[in-house]
Parts: sequence; structure tokens; C-alpha cells
Amino acid sequence: MSRRAGLRTGLGVLAGGQLVLGLWILLLPRLFWKWPWVSHLPPYNEHLLRDFGGASLALAVVLCAAVATMERRLVLTALTAYLVSSVAHLLFHARHLEPLPAASAAGFMALLGVAVLLPAVLVWLAADGTAFRAPDPAVRRSAPPG
Repeated sequence: MSRRAGLRTGLGVLAGGQLVLGLWILLLPRLFWKWPWVSHLPPYNEHLLRDFGGASLALAVVLCAAVATMERRLVLTALTAYLVSSVAHLLFHARHLEPLPAASAAGFMALLGVAVLLPAVLVWLAADGTAFRAPDPAVRRSAPPG
């Protein structure tokens, strides 16, 4: 898989995750609240959840635009925005694990760790710019003679 394809795939995974999360929270906030990793921090606040769902959808829009255009500045901006959000999320939950059983807390932190690691790797892939270089038009891809 090329750097560009890996970057586009990773962006698509992040965008899809934000789209699903945003729609779930925006449309079914009470169902999202029932998730054990969420409901251990009461009280329920529908307004806050719907705002978070809308913000997740907004981030999905930016990530989808990055996937569609593969323009370097947009890709780096989208990934940086995602990374800022996911680091803040991980740091908050790392300080509030006490109500969770140990196995659940470990699984939750692993999931949140992946949500930081994946965009960090994608930023690294995007940083040097090779994934954004167009192929050299002077180099023709043709079948060898024979």
C-alpha cells in the first residue's frame, strides 16, 4: 500500500468513526449515555451530549474533505484537530477511571490510546509530503516491449 493510500485509508477510518459517533450521540443521546464508559460520570446532560454529537459530525466533515481532496494542509489540519480532541479525551478519562472495573478501564484506555496513536502515525505519514506528490508526468507507465 502506498503512503497516499495508507493516509487516505486512515483518514477514512477516522472520518467514519466520527460520523457514526456523531450521529449516534446527536440522534440517540440516551442510548449513548447508557454505554458504561460514559454513564459512570453523571449527571446526564442531553444538551451537552447533543453539542458533542454535533462537534463530532463537524470533525467528520473536515476529515471527509481531507479524504476527498488529499490536500496536504487540509489533511494536516484535520489530523491535528482530531489529535487535539483525542489527547484531551484520553487525559480526562485517564484521571476518572476509578468507577470502572480494572478490565473495562484497561480496554477503555487501550481504545483511547489507539485514538491518539492512529492520527499521530497519520501526521507522521503526511508530514514529509511524499504522499501528496503527483507522479512525474515524464515517467510513462507502459508495458515493456516484447
